[in-house]
Amino acid sequence: MKVRIGYGLGTAAGGGGQQHFLDLVDGLERHRFDSLWLSERITGVAPDPVVGLAVAAGRTERLKLGTSVLVLPGRNPAVLAKELASLDVLSGGRLLPAFGLGVAEPHEQQAFGVRREERAAWFDEALPLVRRMWAEDAVDHEGPRFAYAQLTVRPKPVQQPPDVWLGGRVPSELRRTGRLGDGWLPSFCTPDEAAAGRKIVEEAADRAGRWIDPEHFGALVVYTRGALPDRLAQALAARRPDVDPGEIVLSGLPALRRRLEAFIDRGFSKLVVVPAVEPDRWADELAEVADQVLGLQDPTRVS
Repeated sequence: MKVRIGYGLGTAAGGGGQQHFLDLVDGLERHRFDSLWLSERITGVAPDPVVGLAVAAGRTERLKLGTSVLVLPGRNPAVLAKELASLDVLSGGRLLPAFGLGVAEPHEQQAFGVRREERAAWFDEALPLVRRMWAEDAVDHEGPRFAYAQLTVRPKPVQQPPDVWLGGRVPSELRRTGRLGDGWLPSFCTPDEAAAGRKIVEEAADRAGRWIDPEHFGALVVYTRGALPDRLAQALAARRPDVDPGEIVLSGLPALRRRLEAFIDRGFSKLVVVPAVEPDRWADELAEVADQVLGLQDPTRVS
Protein backbone atom coordinates (compact mmCIF):
# COMPACT_ATOMS: atom_id res chain seq x y z
CA MET A 1 0.00 0.00 0.00
CA LYS A 2 1.55 3.30 -1.11
CA VAL A 3 0.98 5.80 1.67
CA ARG A 4 1.01 9.41 0.50
CA ILE A 5 0.62 12.45 2.75
CA GLY A 6 -0.51 15.81 1.46
CA TYR A 7 -1.19 19.14 3.11
CA GLY A 8 -4.34 21.20 2.85
CA LEU A 9 -5.79 24.58 3.67
CA GLY A 10 -9.23 24.67 5.17
CA THR A 11 -11.89 27.13 4.18
CA ALA A 12 -10.86 29.59 6.90
CA ALA A 13 -7.15 29.62 5.94
CA GLY A 14 -5.21 31.07 3.05
CA GLY A 15 -5.87 34.74 3.72
CA GLY A 16 -2.30 35.68 4.54
CA GLY A 17 -1.53 37.19 1.16
CA GLN A 18 0.83 36.40 -1.68
CA GLN A 19 4.10 35.74 0.12
CA HIS A 20 2.50 33.67 2.85
CA PHE A 21 0.89 31.41 0.25
CA LEU A 22 4.13 31.13 -1.73
CA ASP A 23 5.97 30.17 1.46
CA LEU A 24 3.48 27.33 1.92
CA VAL A 25 3.93 26.09 -1.65
CA ASP A 26 7.72 26.31 -1.50
CA GLY A 27 7.81 24.47 1.82
CA LEU A 28 5.64 21.63 0.60
CA GLU A 29 7.82 21.13 -2.45
CA ARG A 30 11.04 21.35 -0.42
CA HIS A 31 9.93 18.82 2.20
CA ARG A 32 8.44 16.54 -0.46
CA PHE A 33 4.87 16.43 0.71
CA ASP A 34 2.84 14.54 -1.85
CA SER A 35 0.25 17.19 -2.63
CA LEU A 36 -1.40 20.52 -1.86
CA TRP A 37 -5.19 20.61 -1.40
CA LEU A 38 -7.22 23.81 -1.53
CA SER A 39 -10.80 24.09 -0.30
CA GLU A 40 -13.59 26.21 -1.74
CA ARG A 41 -15.66 28.75 0.15
CA ILE A 42 -16.99 31.74 -1.77
CA THR A 43 -17.71 33.69 1.41
CA GLY A 44 -14.37 32.86 3.09
CA VAL A 45 -10.79 34.11 2.80
CA ALA A 46 -9.45 30.94 1.17
CA PRO A 47 -8.28 31.52 -2.42
CA ASP A 48 -10.22 30.04 -5.30
CA PRO A 49 -8.85 26.48 -5.60
CA VAL A 50 -8.25 26.53 -9.35
CA VAL A 51 -6.46 29.89 -9.22
CA GLY A 52 -4.43 28.92 -6.16
CA LEU A 53 -3.41 25.59 -7.64
CA ALA A 54 -2.42 27.28 -10.90
CA VAL A 55 -0.05 29.51 -8.91
CA ALA A 56 1.32 26.44 -7.14
CA ALA A 57 1.73 24.57 -10.44
CA GLY A 58 3.87 27.33 -11.87
CA ARG A 59 6.13 27.34 -8.84
CA THR A 60 6.70 23.60 -8.40
CA GLU A 61 7.76 20.55 -10.40
CA ARG A 62 6.47 17.53 -8.49
CA LEU A 63 3.79 18.65 -6.01
CA LYS A 64 0.37 17.24 -6.92
CA LEU A 65 -2.57 19.64 -6.97
CA GLY A 66 -5.85 18.70 -5.29
CA THR A 67 -9.23 20.36 -4.75
CA SER A 68 -10.81 19.52 -1.40
CA VAL A 69 -13.43 19.93 -2.62
CA LEU A 70 -14.52 21.89 -5.69
CA VAL A 71 -18.26 22.59 -5.60
CA LEU A 72 -19.92 21.17 -8.71
CA PRO A 73 -23.58 22.30 -8.44
CA GLY A 74 -23.81 25.76 -9.99
CA ARG A 75 -20.94 25.30 -12.42
CA ASN A 76 -21.08 24.92 -16.19
CA PRO A 77 -19.54 21.48 -16.82
CA ALA A 78 -18.02 22.50 -20.17
CA VAL A 79 -16.24 25.52 -18.71
CA LEU A 80 -15.10 23.51 -15.72
CA ALA A 81 -13.82 20.68 -17.91
CA LYS A 82 -11.78 23.23 -19.89
CA GLU A 83 -10.33 24.87 -16.76
CA LEU A 84 -9.30 21.64 -15.08
CA ALA A 85 -7.93 20.05 -18.25
CA SER A 86 -5.85 23.19 -18.82
CA LEU A 87 -4.48 22.96 -15.29
CA ASP A 88 -3.63 19.29 -15.77
CA VAL A 89 -1.84 20.01 -19.07
CA LEU A 90 0.11 23.01 -17.82
CA SER A 91 1.15 21.20 -14.64
CA GLY A 92 2.31 18.11 -16.52
CA GLY A 93 -0.49 15.86 -15.29
CA ARG A 94 -0.49 16.70 -11.58
CA LEU A 95 -4.18 17.49 -11.07
CA LEU A 96 -6.17 15.63 -8.38
CA PRO A 97 -9.78 16.75 -8.86
CA ALA A 98 -12.16 16.20 -5.95
CA PHE A 99 -15.77 17.36 -6.13
CA GLY A 100 -18.59 17.85 -3.66
CA LEU A 101 -22.09 19.24 -3.30
CA GLY A 102 -20.98 22.27 -1.31
CA VAL A 103 -21.72 23.21 2.28
CA ALA A 104 -25.39 23.40 3.25
CA GLU A 105 -25.21 27.08 4.16
CA PRO A 106 -27.60 29.71 2.75
CA HIS A 107 -24.97 32.30 1.76
CA GLU A 108 -22.85 29.72 -0.07
CA GLN A 109 -25.84 28.28 -1.90
CA GLN A 110 -26.91 31.80 -2.84
CA ALA A 111 -23.46 32.42 -4.33
CA PHE A 112 -23.67 29.31 -6.51
CA GLY A 113 -27.30 29.96 -7.45
CA VAL A 114 -28.52 26.44 -6.69
CA ARG A 115 -31.20 25.59 -4.15
CA ARG A 116 -30.23 22.98 -1.59
CA GLU A 117 -32.74 20.45 -2.88
CA GLU A 118 -31.35 20.78 -6.44
CA ARG A 119 -27.71 20.13 -5.66
CA ALA A 120 -27.67 16.33 -5.89
CA ALA A 121 -29.46 16.17 -9.25
CA TRP A 122 -27.16 18.89 -10.66
CA PHE A 123 -24.11 16.95 -9.46
CA ASP A 124 -25.33 13.65 -10.92
CA GLU A 125 -25.83 15.23 -14.35
CA ALA A 126 -22.71 17.41 -14.42
CA LEU A 127 -20.01 14.99 -13.25
CA PRO A 128 -20.50 12.40 -16.02
CA LEU A 129 -20.48 15.25 -18.53
CA VAL A 130 -17.13 16.56 -17.26
CA ARG A 131 -15.71 13.06 -17.60
CA ARG A 132 -17.03 12.73 -21.15
CA MET A 133 -15.64 16.11 -22.18
CA TRP A 134 -12.21 15.04 -20.95
CA ALA A 135 -12.32 11.84 -22.98
CA GLU A 136 -14.57 12.29 -26.04
CA ASP A 137 -14.07 14.41 -29.13
CA ALA A 138 -17.77 15.18 -29.59
CA VAL A 139 -20.33 15.11 -26.77
CA ASP A 140 -24.07 14.88 -27.34
CA HIS A 141 -26.34 15.37 -24.34
CA GLU A 142 -29.91 16.44 -23.69
CA GLY A 143 -30.72 16.76 -20.00
CA PRO A 144 -32.75 18.79 -17.52
CA ARG A 145 -29.98 21.36 -17.06
CA PHE A 146 -27.54 21.03 -19.97
CA ALA A 147 -27.85 20.40 -23.70
CA TYR A 148 -24.88 19.84 -26.02
CA ALA A 149 -24.68 18.81 -29.67
CA GLN A 150 -21.29 17.56 -30.90
CA LEU A 151 -19.48 19.68 -28.33
CA THR A 152 -15.69 19.42 -28.32
CA VAL A 153 -13.76 20.65 -25.31
CA ARG A 154 -10.00 21.05 -25.60
CA PRO A 155 -7.32 20.57 -24.43
CA LYS A 156 -7.69 17.04 -23.16
CA PRO A 157 -6.03 16.26 -19.82
CA VAL A 158 -2.59 14.67 -19.76
CA GLN A 159 -4.05 12.03 -17.45
CA GLN A 160 -6.47 9.85 -19.37
CA PRO A 161 -8.60 9.89 -17.46
CA PRO A 162 -7.96 11.94 -14.31
CA ASP A 163 -9.12 10.09 -11.21
CA VAL A 164 -12.09 11.88 -9.68
CA TRP A 165 -12.33 11.94 -5.88
CA LEU A 166 -15.52 12.67 -3.97
CA GLY A 167 -16.08 13.74 -0.39
CA GLY A 168 -19.01 13.38 1.99
CA ARG A 169 -20.01 11.11 4.87
CA VAL A 170 -23.80 10.64 4.79
CA PRO A 171 -25.15 7.47 3.14
CA SER A 172 -26.39 9.21 -0.02
CA GLU A 173 -22.93 10.76 -0.56
CA LEU A 174 -21.22 7.43 0.05
CA ARG A 175 -23.45 5.69 -2.48
CA ARG A 176 -22.80 8.48 -5.00
CA THR A 177 -19.05 7.95 -4.55
CA GLY A 178 -19.53 4.29 -5.35
CA ARG A 179 -21.59 5.09 -8.46
CA LEU A 180 -19.56 7.99 -9.84
CA GLY A 181 -16.21 8.39 -8.10
CA ASP A 182 -12.73 6.92 -8.42
CA GLY A 183 -11.77 7.67 -4.82
CA TRP A 184 -13.18 8.81 -1.49
CA LEU A 185 -11.71 11.64 0.62
CA PRO A 186 -13.93 12.35 3.66
CA SER A 187 -13.29 14.89 6.41
CA PHE A 188 -14.23 15.31 10.08
CA CYS A 189 -14.51 11.59 10.72
CA THR A 190 -12.75 9.00 12.86
CA PRO A 191 -10.86 6.02 11.41
CA ASP A 192 -13.63 3.64 12.48
CA GLU A 193 -16.29 5.83 10.84
CA ALA A 194 -14.21 5.96 7.67
CA ALA A 195 -13.83 2.17 7.65
CA ALA A 196 -17.61 1.76 7.96
CA GLY A 197 -18.19 4.33 5.21
CA ARG A 198 -15.76 2.58 2.90
CA LYS A 199 -17.90 -0.56 3.01
CA ILE A 200 -20.92 1.44 1.81
CA VAL A 201 -18.86 3.00 -1.00
CA GLU A 202 -17.56 -0.37 -2.17
CA GLU A 203 -21.00 -2.00 -1.99
CA ALA A 204 -22.48 0.82 -4.09
CA ALA A 205 -19.66 0.51 -6.61
CA ASP A 206 -20.25 -3.24 -6.87
CA ARG A 207 -23.99 -2.72 -7.49
CA ALA A 208 -23.12 -0.24 -10.25
CA GLY A 209 -20.74 -2.71 -11.89
CA ARG A 210 -17.73 -0.60 -10.94
CA TRP A 211 -14.50 -1.10 -8.99
CA ILE A 212 -12.64 1.46 -6.92
CA ASP A 213 -8.91 0.98 -6.54
CA PRO A 214 -8.10 0.08 -2.90
CA GLU A 215 -5.36 2.73 -3.06
CA HIS A 216 -8.01 5.41 -3.62
CA PHE A 217 -9.32 5.76 -0.08
CA GLY A 218 -8.09 8.62 2.04
CA ALA A 219 -9.09 11.25 4.57
CA LEU A 220 -8.55 14.86 5.55
CA VAL A 221 -7.22 15.05 9.12
CA VAL A 222 -7.41 18.37 10.98
CA TYR A 223 -4.91 19.20 13.72
CA THR A 224 -4.25 22.07 16.10
CA ARG A 225 -1.14 23.10 18.02
CA GLY A 226 -3.12 24.63 20.88
CA ALA A 227 -6.67 25.04 22.05
CA LEU A 228 -9.45 24.36 19.58
CA PRO A 229 -10.48 27.70 18.01
CA ASP A 230 -13.96 28.86 19.05
CA ARG A 231 -15.16 29.09 15.44
CA LEU A 232 -14.16 25.50 14.79
CA ALA A 233 -15.60 24.26 18.06
CA GLN A 234 -18.94 25.85 17.16
CA ALA A 235 -18.85 24.41 13.65
CA LEU A 236 -18.09 20.92 14.98
CA ALA A 237 -20.86 21.17 17.56
CA ALA A 238 -23.32 21.91 14.76
CA ARG A 239 -21.88 19.44 12.27
CA ARG A 240 -20.95 16.53 14.57
CA PRO A 241 -22.88 16.94 17.86
CA ASP A 242 -22.52 13.19 18.48
CA VAL A 243 -18.70 13.20 18.61
CA ASP A 244 -16.15 14.66 21.04
CA PRO A 245 -14.34 17.46 19.11
CA GLY A 246 -11.05 16.02 20.35
CA GLU A 247 -11.76 12.88 18.34
CA ILE A 248 -12.09 14.94 15.15
CA VAL A 249 -9.43 17.65 15.55
CA LEU A 250 -6.15 16.27 16.89
CA SER A 251 -4.21 18.29 19.46
CA GLY A 252 -0.46 18.23 18.88
CA LEU A 253 1.73 16.55 16.30
CA PRO A 254 2.22 13.24 18.15
CA ALA A 255 -1.57 12.82 18.25
CA LEU A 256 -1.73 13.71 14.55
CA ARG A 257 0.80 10.98 13.73
CA ARG A 258 -1.12 8.42 15.77
CA ARG A 259 -4.31 9.32 13.96
CA LEU A 260 -2.65 8.94 10.57
CA GLU A 261 -1.33 5.55 11.64
CA ALA A 262 -4.85 4.54 12.66
CA PHE A 263 -6.18 5.45 9.20
CA ILE A 264 -3.32 3.57 7.55
CA ASP A 265 -3.99 0.50 9.69
CA ARG A 266 -7.57 0.53 8.31
CA GLY A 267 -6.38 0.62 4.72
CA PHE A 268 -6.58 4.37 4.05
CA SER A 269 -3.44 5.40 2.20
CA LYS A 270 -4.04 8.93 0.83
CA LEU A 271 -4.06 11.32 3.77
CA VAL A 272 -4.19 15.10 3.90
CA VAL A 273 -3.30 16.99 7.07
CA VAL A 274 -4.98 20.35 7.59
CA PRO A 275 -4.10 22.94 10.25
CA ALA A 276 -7.01 24.30 12.26
CA VAL A 277 -5.10 27.60 12.58
CA GLU A 278 -2.85 29.00 9.87
CA PRO A 279 0.66 29.48 11.34
CA ASP A 280 2.59 32.72 11.28
CA ARG A 281 5.57 31.06 9.61
CA TRP A 282 5.10 28.17 7.20
CA ALA A 283 8.82 27.33 7.23
CA ASP A 284 8.75 26.37 10.91
CA GLU A 285 5.36 24.64 10.77
CA LEU A 286 6.07 22.50 7.73
CA ALA A 287 9.51 21.47 9.00
CA GLU A 288 7.98 20.17 12.24
CA VAL A 289 5.02 18.46 10.57
CA ALA A 290 7.28 16.86 7.97
CA ASP A 291 9.60 15.54 10.67
CA GLN A 292 6.65 14.01 12.52
CA VAL A 293 4.59 12.44 9.73
CA LEU A 294 6.37 12.10 6.40
CA GLY A 295 8.16 8.94 7.49
CA LEU A 296 4.78 7.22 7.17
CA GLN A 297 5.12 7.55 3.40
CA ASP A 298 7.58 4.63 3.32
CA PRO A 299 6.37 2.73 0.21
CA THR A 300 7.29 -0.62 1.79
CA ARG A 301 4.77 -0.21 4.60
CA VAL A 302 1.66 -2.36 4.24
CA SER A 303 -1.43 -2.66 6.40
